[in-house]
Amino acid sequence: MKSKMLRPLILNLVTWSLVLLISFPLLWMIVTSLKPQTELFRIPPTWVPETVTFEHYWRLLTETPFLTFFRNSVVLATSTTIFVVGLGTLGAYSLVRFRFRGRETLAMLVLFTYLLPSVVLIIPLYLMMVNLGISNTLFSLILAHTTFALPYALWLLRSFMEGIPDDLENAALVDGASRLGAFKDVIFPQLLPGIISTALFTFILSWNEYLYALVLVNSESVAPLTTGVMTMLISAFNIEWSLLMAASVMMSVPLIVVFAFLQSYLTSGFGAGGVKG
Repeated sequence: MKSKMLRPLILNLVTWSLVLLISFPLLWMIVTSLKPQTELFRIPPTWVPETVTFEHYWRLLTETPFLTFFRNSVVLATSTTIFVVGLGTLGAYSLVRFRFRGRETLAMLVLFTYLLPSVVLIIPLYLMMVNLGISNTLFSLILAHTTFALPYALWLLRSFMEGIPDDLENAALVDGASRLGAFKDVIFPQLLPGIISTALFTFILSWNEYLYALVLVNSESVAPLTTGVMTMLISAFNIEWSLLMAASVMMSVPLIVVFAFLQSYLTSGFGAGGVKG
């Protein structure tokens, strides 16, 4: 009897310990961003700020180009997600529903491109952007992010598409629906959880990407948060820790909001559009 009561207690203790361990960097980042400058380097450190201040956030928003970087990241991640999800959905549909020679080989080649290290593609992409006359622009970053996010998104959506029975679409076609109509009314509701999962993955990947932005963009007006914050707050002689922590907190908020918003669709979307008997 005691062992049955002790087992859940130990399991809960271990679980919450892991949660605290994983979330500690985020909690410490938030605490540091709320500390006044005099408490930042105090030894021993203060786990809870003696005086809570929002001065670092105010300075970040009024004295630095943080809002410009933030806008660029929102545009970059959102545009990349739209491109990747749109192209990936159509590509996955064609790979699963249409029969043509070399279909499986093409699917494997798409996955192989995702396995290539990002650094291998930087120079060819940079030369391509220069030749097209779109280097050092936000559009060039959108195209670059699409190139490394699309292969995995296509493979992920393909696996979701393969799980949708052909009979559902065939029944709609027999009833007189067009191919586009069958996709909209039958395939899309079934594919919605996969689309949302892919969109979430793509948005986070694009939002956190650093290497492409560092190489392809050198102008402050089009720099995203990942490179803009680094060049703005970190130098060879000084690191603005207070502003850096405030910027890190604000960079994390959109990801948390997007995930929280899409999580409800992930749970409610499963089984949507199915045939009711």
